[in-house]
Amino acid sequence: MEDEMQNWETREGVKFLKIIGIKTGQTVLDFGARTGHYSIPAAIIVGNFGLVYAIDKEQQPLDELKQKTDALGISNIKIIKNSGEVKLNFINDTIDVVLLYDILHYFKPDERSSLYAEVHRVLKLKGLLSVYPKHVIEDYPLSEFQGLHFDDIKQEIQKFHFLFNNKYCGELSHDDSLNPGCVLNFKKTK
Repeated sequence: MEDEMQNWETREGVKFLKIIGIKTGQTVLDFGARTGHYSIPAAIIVGNFGLVYAIDKEQQPLDELKQKTDALGISNIKIIKNSGEVKLNFINDTIDVVLLYDILHYFKPDERSSLYAEVHRVLKLKGLLSVYPKHVIEDYPLSEFQGLHFDDIKQEIQKFHFLFNNKYCGELSHDDSLNPGCVLNFKKTK
């Protein structure tokens, strides 16, 4: 399992995040980063001129992320522990890419609305919001995620001045293993 996830973080995840649109020199915010299965490949892509903010509410996975970054010699990830709130302590229009991967099901609809508003505030114009809505019906048939479908998530996010850009499917990290899944990409419009 360790080798599979390390390969994902340093090779396959890099390929996937490049396909979704992460580029050298960008600033990426990974909200709900856990142990960094997406933060690490993002950091590899953005390189020394970019930065990844890895935010999570639990200290233990963030400690694991710190150990992995030290072992890999990655120094462009800023690890941030928060209390699980949706308030993002960043200046307006400063982030190029926000990843909301496998976290939406933790939030009630009004909390998701607050999160989308915060993401819109911190993203640069035409910035990328990439969402992995794990646990929606198409992805997880026994979902408790209010019976939502990909189209419901798209409509929910588009209300906050995001334009749906595309959907990418492939092998994704979920709970320390790899599974087929899809991400939805949006661009900030105004």
